[in-house]
Amino acid sequence: MPKLIKMPKLSDTMTEGTLAKWHIKEGDSVEMGKVIADVETDKATMEMQAFEEGKVFKLVSQAGNKVPLGGTMVVLLAEGEEAPADLDALIAGSDAPAPAKKEEGGSKSEKPAGKAFAGNLPPTAPGQKRRPVAATANGVRVKASPLARKVAEEKGVDLTKIQGSGPGGRIVRADVESAPQGGASAAAAPAKAVQTIRPVAGPDDQRIPLTGMRNIIAERLLASKTQIPHFYLQMEVDAAPLMTFRAHINAQSEKTSGNKYTVNDFILKAVVRAAATVPAVNASFDGDAIVQFKHVNLSVAIAIPEGLVTPVIKAAETKTLLEISGAVKDLAGKAKNKKLSPDEFAGGTITVSNLGAYGIDQFAAIINPPQAAIVSIGSIRNAPVVDDKGQIVVGQRMWVGLSGDHRVVDGAVAATFLAEMRKLIENPALMLV
Repeated sequence: MPKLIKMPKLSDTMTEGTLAKWHIKEGDSVEMGKVIADVETDKATMEMQAFEEGKVFKLVSQAGNKVPLGGTMVVLLAEGEEAPADLDALIAGSDAPAPAKKEEGGSKSEKPAGKAFAGNLPPTAPGQKRRPVAATANGVRVKASPLARKVAEEKGVDLTKIQGSGPGGRIVRADVESAPQGGASAAAAPAKAVQTIRPVAGPDDQRIPLTGMRNIIAERLLASKTQIPHFYLQMEVDAAPLMTFRAHINAQSEKTSGNKYTVNDFILKAVVRAAATVPAVNASFDGDAIVQFKHVNLSVAIAIPEGLVTPVIKAAETKTLLEISGAVKDLAGKAKNKKLSPDEFAGGTITVSNLGAYGIDQFAAIINPPQAAIVSIGSIRNAPVVDDKGQIVVGQRMWVGLSGDHRVVDGAVAATFLAEMRKLIENPALMLV
């Protein structure tokens, strides 16, 4: 029986991948774990490893092609095996969407985390729980919570006629309860689509096709700004104590050929400590509940030529300043070299975006869904300040901001979080306690 290697789920938001490069050719022998292709996802270009063994009979996809999640990429045969006459039909049937099934919970099994494997079934991204998907009699699949599906069945409500108010348009119980039997109310009816205003390009203008990463950035940030009620707070902090403390730490570290700490290392540590102290910001909206996370999984925004990636420092509240510094350096290096694994993208609970190195004083960042908060860090500037004696002196100031999801975080809670950050930045020795 031929073995069909399919496009695996290499990130939690991936719906398709672009085959960047094959590392195999027809006739090659493939062993389990062998790197067979480079695949560009919505977040990075990753090496794809085989989860099957055999000889390459046919490369179904070509370099540069976009392949949907679960789409067949290559056909393997056992040694001495002949290809069936109906191979094309077998591939087409295998790639067809599976019939809708009623699901009562998450996936019962997942592939091992950390590596990107490809086999007969696309694995669930590490750290991701599969959301239940509701199906109606006509086979239309819609996103809905298990409770919403149960209530809809009891009331006889057609879920395809309801516009969900949960994350990503997910239908929650309140949406079903507010809809009349058989369908949605006029208030819940889908809004008329707004037509995109297209630019008028001249003959000398360049049209650059969207990459998978840029396309998902556009989709997710549009969803974030239109579905999440943002609010923004800014706070000015005295950065002089931090700069003095960092210079002292680095001077001592240099004598022992130790780690060189960046300002961002201290900022990340301050965010982690503040989030642990004010856990209400380390949370997500989940339709009919708020999920408050046990660990602070810190997403760090890193700019690369293809766009922006947000790899995650897991359980950052358990890590020392040195460990956080090492982790962010490692993730940044992997991001630039396109070596990040799916597990290193998954499970973030709060994000930090630092544009201080680019000379930006202050800005309001867009929330990274499904998180409820993102911290924005500006540059450190010399500025006139009034000291304790009422004298105007030269000081060092930095703006710290927070963009919050008002469904989860209230203004006073966010202000308390920023005040905790200011305390740590202005008393940096507290970060080491």
